[in-house]
Amino acid sequence: MSWNTFGRALRFTTWGESHGPAIGAVVDGCPPGLDLAEADIQPFLDARRPGQNRFTTQRQEPDAVRILSGVFEGRTTGTPISLLIENTDQRSKDYSEIANAYRPGHADYAYDAKYGLRDYRGGGRSSARETAMRVAAGAVARLVLPEVSISAYVTEIGGDAIDPSSFDATEIGNNPFWCPDAEAAKRWEELVSEARLAGSSLGAVVECVAEGVPAGWGAPLYAKLDADLAAGLMGINAVKGVEIGEGFGAARLRGEDNADPMRPGANGPDFASNHAGGIVGGISTGQPVVCRVAFKPTSSFFTPVESVTRDGEAAQVRTKGRHDPCVGIRGTPVVEAMMALVLADHKLLHRAQCGGD
Repeated sequence: MSWNTFGRALRFTTWGESHGPAIGAVVDGCPPGLDLAEADIQPFLDARRPGQNRFTTQRQEPDAVRILSGVFEGRTTGTPISLLIENTDQRSKDYSEIANAYRPGHADYAYDAKYGLRDYRGGGRSSARETAMRVAAGAVARLVLPEVSISAYVTEIGGDAIDPSSFDATEIGNNPFWCPDAEAAKRWEELVSEARLAGSSLGAVVECVAEGVPAGWGAPLYAKLDADLAAGLMGINAVKGVEIGEGFGAARLRGEDNADPMRPGANGPDFASNHAGGIVGGISTGQPVVCRVAFKPTSSFFTPVESVTRDGEAAQVRTKGRHDPCVGIRGTPVVEAMMALVLADHKLLHRAQCGGD
């Protein structure tokens, strides 16, 4: 069974391949009466769009979204919202060398092992091209969350991390890396340029913070908010690790250091820290929800590596074409989108069980 749908109350399904005629998404469960137009979705797609600078793939896609259903006279109707983006700049010939051999680190072999065939052009469904539709669906999800603000940014590229003491939120939109540290952004220009010119790639860490999430979203055990966030974020192509709050760092703390002390506050408890990342027992606490996502280096690069063919013969593989030297850069808007989709889903689930707005 292949799963292309995510969510419970707010569900979205994506379809399409990297080198097919189009990609699309269907968002179901969106409440009726919300203002929605293509112009509300496009800015988020533009943030993820390829070819905007020399630090991303040079594939030129306008990523212009069309709303095909679920909206009437500018408002959502409560019926499925169908979204479509046409693919306009495919170069399938760039993938001829991997038609019968597998890229190590890529999903080529795993897809072939599962289905017995694969679309080698750009990786088919395993391509980061699919994530454009997550961003489009995430824009719809944000309509359900007017009380929540979501911001993602890159904290590390190729092992070079930002200085937390130099964090400046106003810098995030001032550089092509979504970097909150101006000095780190300067270093990354040289780092990513070197990797691109060498035909290589780098990994990255993206942090995402959602503020305004009230206490109470989520559920114990089998529908934990942090578990669904981990699943949604881990499902992004090229993601190999997810942390909530302190994450793996919590394993290196003592209990009294990891605890988030509480004091009486005007609107519930005031927390002295946020090691839990805004979620305890699978339920939000009212603090900012904090996640970190690790993106692996792109598996398409120019350097030949040992592999095998579909017939099991030894081969050397290198990938031609246009690829992101650091996929985590364009992955940043995707992380925001998945945060929005999970939070919107849990808001609607909470309202269904407990009432409220």
